[in-house]
Amino acid sequence: MSQEMVDHNKSMSWHKKGVAFRTICLKEIRRILRIWPQTLLPPVITMSLYFVIFGKMIGSRVGEMGGVPYMQFIVPGLIMMSIITNSYSNVVSSFFSAKFTASIEELLVSPVSKHAILMGYISGGIFRGLAIAVIVSIVALFFTDLGIEHLFVTIFTVLGTSILFSLGGFINAVFARSFDDISIIPSFVLTPLTYLGGVFYSMENLSPFWQNISLLNPIVYMVNAFRYGILGYSDVNVWYSMVAIFIFCVIFYVIAYRLLDNGSRIRL
Repeated sequence: MSQEMVDHNKSMSWHKKGVAFRTICLKEIRRILRIWPQTLLPPVITMSLYFVIFGKMIGSRVGEMGGVPYMQFIVPGLIMMSIITNSYSNVVSSFFSAKFTASIEELLVSPVSKHAILMGYISGGIFRGLAIAVIVSIVALFFTDLGIEHLFVTIFTVLGTSILFSLGGFINAVFARSFDDISIIPSFVLTPLTYLGGVFYSMENLSPFWQNISLLNPIVYMVNAFRYGILGYSDVNVWYSMVAIFIFCVIFYVIAYRLLDNGSRIRL
């Protein structure tokens, strides 16, 4: 076979992979927008309540934290909380539904690249996480002033976190055997780690012992990296945080791809 034919076949292969990825991605985005009262509205209402209760009522008593008004301090953490929760829940619910209806099996036996399938589902989680982040940020502007001190850090942290927890949701969906299983990790792992991840307080307020314990919480690094991007303030080294996010994304992607390629846990 001539080199021109080889290059042509490679080009066609990449084109087919692109079509498959776009198809799955658009399906996920349309699903999110079609049921927007379930996917986009509840997080906005929840975050608004956080702004009112913690920002206005409690914040007025706290005063400042990290050198800024308490309301400004908690906004980056609340935005990051919404990104984590929605990126994770979107992929875990969508992929498990495909498992439950056995529609994913048809996709797996088709000549569609496993990378295209995985990235298609992940793109849905990223879209929902970013959409919620934008909406919550707009709502936050009614309560306080927001700016961006470090644009690159902000964009990297938002994208990296949404990718990481979308992959986490995918892995959870692969292992889940029932709809109850997809709520175990968010309830007993993500929620405690998020609330203890520095969303509502600075680590400077903790004793040295609890500061060291908090450093074992990966969400601490994500919240602080995003807070640094928005406010220029962080309790931890921002570059360590960004490297950690990147490494975890690579590890989770490899795990998710191997689970999908193996296919042993896809069937219920």
